[in-house]
Amino acid sequence: MTIIIPAGFRALPLSTLQLSLAAVLQCGQSFRWSIFPLISLEKPATADDAPRHEYRLCLRDRVVCLRQTPNTLFYRSVYPPPTPSASEEVKKDAETLSWIRDYFQLDVDLTLLYSQWSKADPVFQNLKDRFEGIRILRQDPFECLLSFICSSNNNIARITKMVRALCTQYSAPLLSLHAPNADSDASAEPYHPFPPPSVLAAPEVSAKLRTLGFGYRAEFVQKTAKMLSDAHVHALPNACKGLEPAEEWLLTLRQKNTVDARNELLKFMGVGRKVADCVMLMSLDKARAVPIMDY
Repeated sequence: MTIIIPAGFRALPLSTLQLSLAAVLQCGQSFRWSIFPLISLEKPATADDAPRHEYRLCLRDRVVCLRQTPNTLFYRSVYPPPTPSASEEVKKDAETLSWIRDYFQLDVDLTLLYSQWSKADPVFQNLKDRFEGIRILRQDPFECLLSFICSSNNNIARITKMVRALCTQYSAPLLSLHAPNADSDASAEPYHPFPPPSVLAAPEVSAKLRTLGFGYRAEFVQKTAKMLSDAHVHALPNACKGLEPAEEWLLTLRQKNTVDARNELLKFMGVGRKVADCVMLMSLDKARAVPIMDY
């Protein structure tokens, strides 16, 4: 069957059995993806396998846009001016694809895991078809840490509102984009990267965050950012371009064992066992960390 690639997008063969964007990006792992319907109720899809949503996330230097059909993941990146040359765009597209593979951990064969789990657990076998394509994300550790500090006694909608407020308040817009299929007179939406630790460490941040509805979490966010920034001032060897030393240090926790990584995270304000385990599981490669929800 011929694959119709949306204008400006590239195609990656990938079944929704391996990755379901609709499930993974709305289940409470990450909180900054913007989701746009592509097909209205008044205008049903022209084909059963047409993409139904576009998902967007603002990184430090680009906005990544994703669409999906049952057997294909479509992706493109949008950059701030100046427009990349043809050769630069090829390189940047390769970077985007590499980021997608890393962020969604596509080197893990999810269908194989589902098969193994089904053989080991009859309960999972009975329920697996309801939860197809759900995999653990490999997120930026600093964003993941602050997001789950905000998750304390909270729900997905409010966590999303708080995390987005951090971006709009403390990070300049990278660029503006219209919604897919937007009217010609519609205004473009600004996209903000996640702010770095040094910005959120400023003493006035906690008071401002309280006015934005963070409550007691406001101090946790500011104090954690300050602890990180104060403790890690100098760049590490082979530091990644664009990352602050504190962010680089958090990445080194991926090389530590689970107990040592957890103990480092527990030093920060607002981080208990559950938050630490969420951060380890969803950003620090600790697949054996199991966050326990207390109700």
